[in-house]
Amino acid sequence: MNKILILACILIAQNALAQDITGKWTTIDDNTGNKRSVVEIYKKGDKYFGKVSDMYLEPHEPKDPICDLCFDDRKDQKTMGMEIIRNMEKDGDEYSGGDILDPENGKVYRCKLWIEEGKLMVRGYVAFFFRTQVWVKASE
Repeated sequence: MNKILILACILIAQNALAQDITGKWTTIDDNTGNKRSVVEIYKKGDKYFGKVSDMYLEPHEPKDPICDLCFDDRKDQKTMGMEIIRNMEKDGDEYSGGDILDPENGKVYRCKLWIEEGKLMVRGYVAFFFRTQVWVKASE
């Protein structure tokens, strides 16, 4: 009986830990399938944020790009180190209530995040339209 209880506790704990989005995630380009960046997601207070911690730039891209199309406090700031995910709150197995910035076009979208089969599902919304990207755990 004790072994079953211990096993159940271990499985519940593993499931709870598996849903944690903190850490480094590699973003993948929708069109090419190539790595684009690494975003580090961290908790500040009771909210979650994500900043660009590494970039995989193509040879024709500027070595230290800035967000010249951004319209908020991130306008003309360097993309490296930029906070692109803001104010996400955990709600069960999902994280929502915040937003995500696409530094390539300067647009900010409402956002929802969740883990599915070990991958981070990142969904950006505009009205009723949405797009979901799949981010993979970055190798340390």
